[in-house]
Amino acid sequence: MITEEHEEVFIQASESSSLKFLAAIAALVVTALVFVGYAYVRNRHAQNNPTEAAAVVEPKLPAQAIIAVDEPLLQGSNTVLGGAVKNVSNDRLDNVSVELELRRRRDGSAERKTVNLNPASLGPSEEGRYSVQLKAQDYVAAKVVGLHAGTDTAALRYSLTAGAKRPAERLE
Repeated sequence: MITEEHEEVFIQASESSSLKFLAAIAALVVTALVFVGYAYVRNRHAQNNPTEAAAVVEPKLPAQAIIAVDEPLLQGSNTVLGGAVKNVSNDRLDNVSVELELRRRRDGSAERKTVNLNPASLGPSEEGRYSVQLKAQDYVAAKVVGLHAGTDTAALRYSLTAGAKRPAERLE
């Protein structure tokens, strides 16, 4: 029998501070390159789109009217949309109308409809109502997008609130 002694040699990993230093420098260089690239792309985008970059926050003026939007009512095959408009300014508002954006059920396109107020003129702290009847099968959604007054239909500042709730439905 032949016996040989095998000596196993294990190499112990030595911690090299220079290797760690190079890894840290490489990580910093990659981070700096990513940051410089981001800054470059952002500046280029700002030059191509000057309106977005120069967006100035304007102070918000107080509302001239408050629009209370009632929940829609179903009456047969029609939907009744309505609500109230209250003049909260110190000025008289003449020929007031509410502009609605209606979303068609068929193709999802939007249609705008102007609904006159009853009474059409509102003094300070007065309230008027608006109402429109639409075919329920034609439209899927509606929202208030504007409030106009005067002969030139100037846009008014407004705020929206919830109006009257839909009455409870009776089961027969």
